Amino acid sequence: MPQQTKAPVSPSSSASSAQPALRVLAIGAFTPVGGDARSTAAAVRAGLCGFREHAYMIDTAGEPMRVAQVAGVDAGLRGAERLVALLAPALTEALSDLLVPTRPDTGLQDGRIGVAVAGPPARPGGPGAVDESADAADATDALRALCRGRLGTRLGPFRFFASGHAGGFEALDQARTWLRAGQADAVVVAGVDSYLAPETLEWLEAEEQLHGAGPLNNAWGFIPGEAAGALLLATAGTAVSGGWADVLAVGLGRESKLNKSGEVCIGEGLTQALRRALDEVAGEGVIDNVVCDMNGEAYRADEYGFCGLRVRDRLRDPTDFLAPADCWGDVGAAGLPLHLLLAASACRKGHAKGPLTLLWGSSDGGGRGAAVIRADVAVRA
Repeated sequence: MPQQTKAPVSPSSSASSAQPALRVLAIGAFTPVGGDARSTAAAVRAGLCGFREHAYMIDTAGEPMRVAQVAGVDAGLRGAERLVALLAPALTEALSDLLVPTRPDTGLQDGRIGVAVAGPPARPGGPGAVDESADAADATDALRALCRGRLGTRLGPFRFFASGHAGGFEALDQARTWLRAGQADAVVVAGVDSYLAPETLEWLEAEEQLHGAGPLNNAWGFIPGEAAGALLLATAGTAVSGGWADVLAVGLGRESKLNKSGEVCIGEGLTQALRRALDEVAGEGVIDNVVCDMNGEAYRADEYGFCGLRVRDRLRDPTDFLAPADCWGDVGAAGLPLHLLLAASACRKGHAKGPLTLLWGSSDGGGRGAAVIRADVAVRA
């Protein structure tokens, strides 16, 4: 196996933005292909697939539903309880250095660690499963309690984004606001989601979004998954040395022509998000890598096809991207932290094509998000 020389991540030297970058100090993950960050990244790199037949859910064609399920989580857990069970290991991993009792004082005072969590939108089988306010209230209370159990009095501002795929970018933008305003010394950005409740799976099939391989199934649907990811961030100017990557830019957008609406989506909302992120790093050069949440649906492929044409001058190759849904299924709101993990890990291992990576996500509800990160690429001898 070739030897690797790992260069430490350094803050961006670009003067394109007057604001400091955010440094990713630690990452945690809990996915259908790995129980932590490093095993997850290695599994995706190896092309391992976490798909399996559901233990008892059968589709209308009489075939077992195919899902990507996290091992070790009680199959009977539903709603907010399942979200907590998924997020707990990822959160613990991301906070592992802070939670070691023998570690010297980190200097983080009470109420100075913010938490921004992305989760699923209101849908059948979700937390509460009644209306949007019930979903958000159930998940917010349960996840805040989890974070307080881990952080105690150090827990500061907390916010839950029930936005699905783009929610992680909204959480990342919130973290940037808190850190730059001095409202927190560090922020956890997390994402957690699960499509595996029976009611959710039946709803996906009714909406013609459930993938199946039989002649009566939908070949253009997606594999429902579940996962959680967590990032610990601080401003690059105040963070300790090392870390995984620097977040240079975040962009948000809104699409009005939604999936299943009957209208043709030409990627206007995604273009808005990408351009806002790319404009923040205009002096950094072309983007080397792209990681996204395309999941096999034609809608998402068409959306990015139109969008990629508009921003192609900023990307080394718009058609060269990583879409890990073919390994762990569609993980919804967990996408942003997990995609960042894959991008940063590729740089650490020397597999990335360059230091700059564009991440993007697209919610069924219309939210669009993008981010640009930078991590030095290790030299493979």
